[in-house]
Amino acid sequence: MVSEQQTQASRVLFKGDGFAGWHALNDPIMGGRSSGSVTINSADGLVFDGEVVEQGGGFISMRSPLLSPPLDLSDADGLVLTIAGEGRRFKLAVATSDGVGGLTNLIPGGLRWVTEFATNADGDTGVEVLFSDLTPSVRAQPVQSLPLGYVPRLDRAGITRLQVLHSKFDDQGGLNVGFRSGAIHVVLKEIRAIPSRHG
Repeated sequence: MVSEQQTQASRVLFKGDGFAGWHALNDPIMGGRSSGSVTINSADGLVFDGEVVEQGGGFISMRSPLLSPPLDLSDADGLVLTIAGEGRRFKLAVATSDGVGGLTNLIPGGLRWVTEFATNADGDTGVEVLFSDLTPSVRAQPVQSLPLGYVPRLDRAGITRLQVLHSKFDDQGGLNVGFRSGAIHVVLKEIRAIPSRHG
């Protein structure tokens, strides 16, 4: 959980109408049958309503547009999310600039930096995600290295996309113990950057 002091020290990246351009990306892109869409308003932020179908896919998500120029969070230790998530377990996925001549762009599904987080059954949950907790992943499977021996490195100064997913798979490729199919209503109220504790 996030303390009030941490929240006050952090800076707002997305809140209310600041979520403009975010959209739903669900499992029909890989043959699934889940559905849902987002609405954005100044009072609540990003609201997702839909239906999660486990068979054939098993995920829904809310994804930012491509951030151009990339978001520079080199002075931050991580992110704080305020989310009403119905007690479900989610993944945060972060995409960054490709510093190896486009190599990672050739990977189907792309390289993402991910971690899981839980939410309260009722009301809002304040979730702290440290960049040091993120692990590289391709299509829900963790990776240690890529072709040509490239070892992935999180570029905090070149964040190009953020995505919040509810998936039947966890961040290590196993099953998500907090997954539920059926109707879903999620409200992502804000995302803040945690200032670096090292100055």
